Amino acid sequence: MEASQRRRQLLDAALTQFGELGYTATSMNDIALSAGVTKPVLYQHFESKKDLFLEVLTDTANELVAKTTEAVDAATSGRLELESAVHAYVDFFGAEPGRFRVMYGEGARSDPDFVEAVHNVEVSMASFTAEHIAIESLSTDERLIIARAITGALENGVRRWLEHGGEHPGALLSTLVWRGLRGAGSS
Repeated sequence: MEASQRRRQLLDAALTQFGELGYTATSMNDIALSAGVTKPVLYQHFESKKDLFLEVLTDTANELVAKTTEAVDAATSGRLELESAVHAYVDFFGAEPGRFRVMYGEGARSDPDFVEAVHNVEVSMASFTAEHIAIESLSTDERLIIARAITGALENGVRRWLEHGGEHPGALLSTLVWRGLRGAGSS
């Protein structure tokens, strides 16, 4: 297996393990066993569990940003942009709930480097969202405040859904955000 393929295999196994067990409870041995390799092979690609988790976290964040950006770019109106982005966000985590645990679980808060990586993604997503809030009466700062509130609502809505199940919350969350934005524009 080529080095790049092996690295991808190890990242996928690590995502599965971190997603199921969390950062603290996952060992490098768990990841090596899951990938079907020895620990020395794992350490050929990653210096430490921290380095491996940071790469899994970064990969997950980059995929999330790419999926939501792709969804927005394909939309033809403001409302469709919003609905598409919300559904992309929900679907991303619904398809592989372990990604949510990697992004928002205890591991992501257990180290300053992890906290910074998640913060950078949140800022990036909020900036992207703010750019798409087409309400002329709002200042840039107000758009950023609303965008951070939207991303927080999505995170917590998806958290509830993943923990308790039920109907896909995409329509509910996009309606909430759309109505909130319409209200913000009329004040």
